[in-house]
Amino acid sequence: MSHLSVNHLLGIKQITKQDIELILSTAQNFKEVINRPIKKVPSLRDITVANLFFENSTRTRLSFELAQKRLSADVINFSASNSSVKKGETLVDTVNNILAMKVDMVVMRHASPGAALFLAKRVKAKIINAGDGAHEHPTQALLDAFSMQEQLGDLKGKKVVIVGDILHSRVALSNIFCLQKLGVKVKVCGPLTLIPRYITSLGVEVEPNLRKALEWCDVANMLRIQLERQDIKYFPSLREYSMLYGLDKPMLDSLPKKIVVMHPGPINRGVEITSDVADSSQSIILDQVENGVAVRMAVLFLLAGRQND
Repeated sequence: MSHLSVNHLLGIKQITKQDIELILSTAQNFKEVINRPIKKVPSLRDITVANLFFENSTRTRLSFELAQKRLSADVINFSASNSSVKKGETLVDTVNNILAMKVDMVVMRHASPGAALFLAKRVKAKIINAGDGAHEHPTQALLDAFSMQEQLGDLKGKKVVIVGDILHSRVALSNIFCLQKLGVKVKVCGPLTLIPRYITSLGVEVEPNLRKALEWCDVANMLRIQLERQDIKYFPSLREYSMLYGLDKPMLDSLPKKIVVMHPGPINRGVEITSDVADSSQSIILDQVENGVAVRMAVLFLLAGRQND
């Protein structure tokens, strides 16, 4: 199969295992492209992409923008924090105004879960969800899976633990959907106040003890504590959190096998992981950043090639 089964990338839940494998194999080709002396390809020449970020984002926005430019697309950046949205304009109005400028694709981050789906039903452009509230962040899950594959080969039967603030994390949900479709066993670990009650209904085990979780896994994905999303206190202090759920070098070195350490960034150094873990040979955090560009190139390229059904 050489094309996606969907016209938009709204979430991992909506795509098939074959879609995921196609995106990852296409990303492999693009990773070779971006490591050449001349990093641009003309694949999206004549395609105009609008990046709509209604929430602050540095890494995801830059990664998408770089992917678009590597593919020779025309790029419009729109930051809602200093726009007409503040003057009361609706999401559909904002997007329709941008589409009136003949935009083919929209990459959107929004604070409301389901915003990308809402938009896909109402406008003609291809929509890529760059994060909708605490719901999904599909390209992060895809780049995480790609990065794991580089380290471990076929992921079927491998064990991944996602540690930290599962409740507020769109990365966790997308990762769970993506990894399960690839045959990975997934556990979550963190303070019980930060683990949603429905998580076991997704076929995910909860392991409250970090050491046990790390001894079980092949990969530990350490999530950022999202203080900006926490309207009440879910744990007594960051210091206590890091003592119970932070990964430091002595713990990493004392494990019975070498595990792969990941983090979607930005890192709170000394909270989720210490600096010597983040910078260690077992950490693939910078690989994730590089792979993010290749994976987003693959998604843009494959969606641009889809004719609307």
